[in-house]
Amino acid sequence: MTSFTDVQFMTAAEKRRVATAWRRFLQALRQHYGDEEACFRAFTEPLYHHLMQHCSFIAHYNRLGFYGHYFQRGDDTVRFLRQFDPHGNPDGLSTEYHDPWWLRGDYADINGTMREIAAEFVPAVVAAASKHQRDEDLRHAQALAARYGHAVTLL
Repeated sequence: MTSFTDVQFMTAAEKRRVATAWRRFLQALRQHYGDEEACFRAFTEPLYHHLMQHCSFIAHYNRLGFYGHYFQRGDDTVRFLRQFDPHGNPDGLSTEYHDPWWLRGDYADINGTMREIAAEFVPAVVAAASKHQRDEDLRHAQALAARYGHAVTLL
């Protein structure tokens, strides 16, 4: 694992813990996408704080609000993950501010490591999130059609 350095607001040990929590969270998303309880449990408070304080995300009120904003709908999860995908986003542009500044300065070591870790998980999580979004969209289409007395046949 990367060698981390202490900075004013985060020790090297805290950075290591965030990297470990990040890996566990991505593993949970890969294995259990759509299982809110399992995935939210893996979305720890320290990981949430790092994302909003040092990765160019806004708080979305609190941990639950942030989780709901990015991980309940597949399209939003894909958008979130794009920030950490070194292949699909080589410049590291942030999801919310469209700037790579979060990869510079005191947190460049941990944030770069988060992108390295994400490279292993992004394809599988994007596939799971996209399938989940598709299934939700189709259920919604069926419900809307039924509301107006029509049926939707899925191929």
